[in-house]
Amino acid sequence: MQRSYLPWVGLALLAAGLVSSQADAGVFRSKGLDQERLVVLGQPVGRSDWKLLVLEQITAAPKCWEQRPDGLIDPALNRFDFTGICSRYIDSNGYSLRVGEEDMAPRYRLRLEHQGERLALLAMSSSQPTELLVGQGSVPRRDRDGFVELKLEPGWQLERRMYGERSLSHVYFANTTPMATLIARASGGGQDRPPLRPLESAPHLRGNGPIALQVIPYRP
Repeated sequence: MQRSYLPWVGLALLAAGLVSSQADAGVFRSKGLDQERLVVLGQPVGRSDWKLLVLEQITAAPKCWEQRPDGLIDPALNRFDFTGICSRYIDSNGYSLRVGEEDMAPRYRLRLEHQGERLALLAMSSSQPTELLVGQGSVPRRDRDGFVELKLEPGWQLERRMYGERSLSHVYFANTTPMATLIARASGGGQDRPPLRPLESAPHLRGNGPIALQVIPYRP
């Protein structure tokens, strides 16, 4: 009997398509997280690029990240085996966008853009010219070992992706406001690019503790 099989590449594509269809069908849900145990960071890459990542403090010590005197963040987890201590979400397999109780992957992707002395976290789609400002942070200077902390905009917070009652190793940049409303606000005045607001000093934990991620509740 001739045995048929799919190549590994085909299996990978099939799995990716299955996850995509599940997301579109609303199979995934989300639950809230302790925002003080997470930090959103921009990592400088090369001469001008940036990489988005999210760190999560699972146990109290050792610390997964520390604030430096110059305002940048030291990714301390790089100096020890952080298994079971820290979680790290470094690409679209680890984070995505969720808006109005709907999983927006893969229709929307997140990217970082350096704008003057600010680093903006934007959500964008090939089918929608209006970009959403999800978060932003100040860039005191460029240092390959110093990461920029990004504060989420009002209405946005980090949540855990859930499959039934099972917690997945994936976080959402989530906003309960419907996408149509967010787009209308972002494109107000005929501008496709959302303006950057002045950054406020976020409260941090004292000493060498993790940096508290400031999340401002949405008020209509």
